[in-house]
This record gives sequence, structure tokens and C-alpha cells, in this order.
Amino acid sequence: MKEFSLSKKEEKKIIKAIKEAERNTSGEIRVHIDAEPSENHLETTAAVFHSLKMDQTKDRNGVLFHVSPTDHNFTIIGDQGIDAVTSDDFWDEIKKTVIKKFKKGKYVKGLTLGIKMAGEALQQHFPYQDDDKNELPDEISWS
Repeated sequence: MKEFSLSKKEEKKIIKAIKEAERNTSGEIRVHIDAEPSENHLETTAAVFHSLKMDQTKDRNGVLFHVSPTDHNFTIIGDQGIDAVTSDDFWDEIKKTVIKKFKKGKYVKGLTLGIKMAGEALQQHFPYQDDDKNELPDEISWS
């Protein structure tokens, strides 16, 4: 990955993608940009997942896109609800799609494509119900 930064316009595109992906599902998608290096990205992503209360959604169907530009790392994880109903290679397919765009410096395109893919799976397995509410903010979180 090259140097990573987002303009306000780019942030809005990512947030719009999250809102669109969540429109037809009870699932929750978050993007977190982490400036701190990490020894274990999966562990760090899980800690961020917990700190963002993504493990407290009603259907346990949160998905976190964790970007660590300092370490040139991208990690995606889902809570137990979505993880239980998707194929074993589901997260790897999203990760490959996102990283392919990241390598070309197309960070926003990579994230929006990955968000769309996650949203489609969430919609399939956790379709929107009349009583659904947006349980988590759609904004990008930073640390």
C-alpha cells in the first residue's frame, strides 16, 4: 500500500457504501483506520471489533474492515452470526478484492467493493426486517 489518507469526499463515498450495503439487511458494517503498527493484526482487529461494540448487535452479524496503513495490512472479520452462514473462503474473497485495488492505490474503490460484497452476503442471510434499526454508526473510526 502506498501512503493512505482519505479526503472528506472519499470518506463520504465509503460511508455512502456502508449505508447502501446496510439498507436491505440487519447487518452492520464498520471501517476502522488504525495508524498504530501491530504485531498481530487479527488480534488487533478483534480488539477493535470489541471496542466498537460490534459483538453486541442483536443478530451478531457485524463486519469490520480494519485498515492498517502503517503496516500495509488489511483485515476483515465478521461476528459469529455472519461467520456461521458464509463459506470458509468468503472473507478471503473480499480480502483479495480489496487488496487488489489497494495495490493500485485505489483505496476507496477497494473498500467500497468489499463493503458491497459483505452487504450482499448480509442481505442474503440477514434480510431487513420491519423492526430493524441501525445499531452502530456508519462513520469511519480512526485510531
